[in-house]
Amino acid sequence: MAGPLPVTIVGGYLGAGKTTLVNHLLRHADGRRLAILVNDFGELPIDVDLIEQRGAGVIGIAGGCVCCAYGSDMMGALDDLLALSPRPEHVLIECSGVALPGAVAAAIQLLSSFRLDAVIVLADAETVRSHAADRYMGDTIARQLAAADLLVLNKADLVADNTLAATSAWVAGLLAPATPIIPVRQSALPVDIVLGPQAAGAARLVLAPPQPHDPSAWDRWQTELHGPVDADRLAAALAAPELGLARAKGMVTDRSGGRRLIQVVGRRWSVTPLPDTDGPGRLIAIAAGQPIPRAALARAIGAAGG
Repeated sequence: MAGPLPVTIVGGYLGAGKTTLVNHLLRHADGRRLAILVNDFGELPIDVDLIEQRGAGVIGIAGGCVCCAYGSDMMGALDDLLALSPRPEHVLIECSGVALPGAVAAAIQLLSSFRLDAVIVLADAETVRSHAADRYMGDTIARQLAAADLLVLNKADLVADNTLAATSAWVAGLLAPATPIIPVRQSALPVDIVLGPQAAGAARLVLAPPQPHDPSAWDRWQTELHGPVDADRLAAALAAPELGLARAKGMVTDRSGGRRLIQVVGRRWSVTPLPDTDGPGRLIAIAAGQPIPRAALARAIGAAGG
């Protein structure tokens, strides 16, 4: 039985790079079947060379992905996705530039057939501070930033290093405590950060080959877990600020004997049931721009029983 369909919300003000990120993810989906929801097709969000077919309100994309226009009926479009065959593996909702991703996230959390995976908000490193000071834009931008599980500071190559550092510090003051801030250029965020390490069946996890991105230092770590763990305790520990993880995913055996899927994005975490399978559990962690504190991570696993 298929579980809830994971949803990632991509938000940010006009010109922050949301559509560029979506196209980047489609080009590096590595076999994942993605469903992209956008407000409308007035300005086509998908690169033309990726499109295989067009239909009423749906665009077929290379690799089995689809893009759907939902206008004002996002809930109806989500219901339609559940009827697709084959079923998508992950849903991306690209919010309009003036939408509030926190409100979209609240709506997703009311739907039992979907699971909110992450709210990823992009900000333009070159203009976000001036836009935020504007009397008309400022409140919207502040509320967009505050909703982020991961804040992507895009176009980092267009500003000096000291300006980037100052902007990062300023943005941090608008975010929830310890929300990761990831500087990139041209929205080139690794797919594993946005969608999580790829599941291959129910028994194992795979780190996709690294794609071009900024910063160059991504630390990735994985291990097998041979005994049962307190899945909730482990998930909460993986989301703790002191570990500094941008992403973690685990398939583990809980102390009840059932298999569980652990998902961590920034400070957000969830634990959901998995079909019973044989073999050890597996955990993958990714940090952005800093090394993973392996000793602290090992202690967290040990405290959870692993």
